[in-house]
Amino acid sequence: MTRRTAALLAALTLTAAVLLSACSSDGGGDDSDSPTPAPATRATNPPTGQPSSAPSQSPTPSPSGSPSPSKSAAPSGPPSSAASASTPASGSTSASPGAATQSYWHPTPGTPWQWQLSGTVDQSVNVPVYDIDGFENDASVVAALHAQGRKVICYINVGGWENFRPDASSFPSSLLGAGDGWKGERWLDIRQLSVLEPLLAKRFDMCKEKGFDAVEPDLLEAYENNSGFPITADDQLAFNKMIAQLAHQRGLGVALKNDVDQVPQLVDYFDFSIDEQCAEYQECDGLTPFIQQGKAVLHVEYNVPNSQYCAQSKQLQFSSMEKHLNLDAWREPC
Repeated sequence: MTRRTAALLAALTLTAAVLLSACSSDGGGDDSDSPTPAPATRATNPPTGQPSSAPSQSPTPSPSGSPSPSKSAAPSGPPSSAASASTPASGSTSASPGAATQSYWHPTPGTPWQWQLSGTVDQSVNVPVYDIDGFENDASVVAALHAQGRKVICYINVGGWENFRPDASSFPSSLLGAGDGWKGERWLDIRQLSVLEPLLAKRFDMCKEKGFDAVEPDLLEAYENNSGFPITADDQLAFNKMIAQLAHQRGLGVALKNDVDQVPQLVDYFDFSIDEQCAEYQECDGLTPFIQQGKAVLHVEYNVPNSQYCAQSKQLQFSSMEKHLNLDAWREPC
């Protein structure tokens, strides 16, 4: 997931609390057993990826390695517990302008989904799309979900180093920056594309080999955080486009995780959006370019109750739900 810096998060949370209070709405949330929030993220830099124009289309890791959620959410849209296990996963394929013959699976607007990054995956949730940790789940879990007619998204961290991952020692120290606010994690120097590309390619290979349909690459907003490096918006764009290209080279759909400010420049390269707290931070409108291209906006809120954003989410055709910050199996969809 994408996290905001501790300081920024604290400020944003306080601001949101004040605004919610002023509007005399119940600002309750459900964000108990969650890790301490981390630095914010935001990006910009033109990489080598080809736009995947689909027209009409991280949590605080636990000792065991489960990542924790990030920040930036978009309103929801799908029916509450929708879609039966036997219903084929809702989705579509998008052709990249640079590779017209290649198509990539992506969920369509309003598709119900489940996002679980901690604990044993609860496969009984009646939705057509699951988003689970790529390292923590083997091919048998993906195959079991496929057998129930579901599509499966592979969560991996691409913008931060995690000391609990099996490939942690492969990352040279020159790539490691400041802590991102989550235990055992540090920002990566995303300017070093030639060094990072082969390291991250192996993670995308893992997602492909396990049979995943798409990838959720986390921490795509380093330029808006205290990463320890002078990363610019252009650096971020270049990195994010490279990430989209790595997924598409393997026939995988790819989500733009948060990074709302750069949606106009990146919507053609990514197949759908995964967003945290866009309702809380009042930035959901910035995600509508995905909907306009027939690409889903999969969105969660941690601190704002459904009653305060579901109506807007449904109007925007977002796939929204309330989740615990540790992204366990619990969910409360719109």
